[in-house]
Amino acid sequence: MKLTKAQKKEKAKEFAEILKSNPDLYLTQYQGLTFQNLAELRKELRPMRAGYRVVKNSMLANALKGAGIEGADAKLLEGPNAVLFARGDDPVSPARVLAKFAKTNDKLKIKAGYIDRKWLGAADCIRLASLGTKPELIGQLAGALYCTVAQAAWVLAAPMQKLALALKAVQEKKSAGAAA
Repeated sequence: MKLTKAQKKEKAKEFAEILKSNPDLYLTQYQGLTFQNLAELRKELRPMRAGYRVVKNSMLANALKGAGIEGADAKLLEGPNAVLFARGDDPVSPARVLAKFAKTNDKLKIKAGYIDRKWLGAADCIRLASLGTKPELIGQLAGALYCTVAQAAWVLAAPMQKLALALKAVQEKKSAGAAA
């Protein structure tokens, strides 16, 4: 069933609203994947509250414009495209799932990503996928800060420790001399 021009505009508006509420997105080329492959990818993305939708390029261009997302290269909107949009505040986890899926299914190609109002190339998206999750990165930062503070405390305590050991040695020497 063909959509009328008004229906296409309405669909583009609906998709623009989805993109506004989900600012992180990845553009992929999906040509050659089976329905089962796409269903498997969507199943892996579901726990992360991410969606994966096949969209016509004209509708995608209108939706990007409607969502206020600018700066997309015209080459990105060539060929069949699907959009992964991440609903959470962690853009790395969906990228990791997408990169892992692309390794096992060579038909899926990551074309670009739009994270924090910046367009990323395919290589940057794959590099982003190699990062840890947000909690892992926060844990690493906390560990690094703790180590730095602990080392500083140890360095500051070292002179006092040496002074205490010297005083104890003097006291032991005096008590040994008084006992003799």
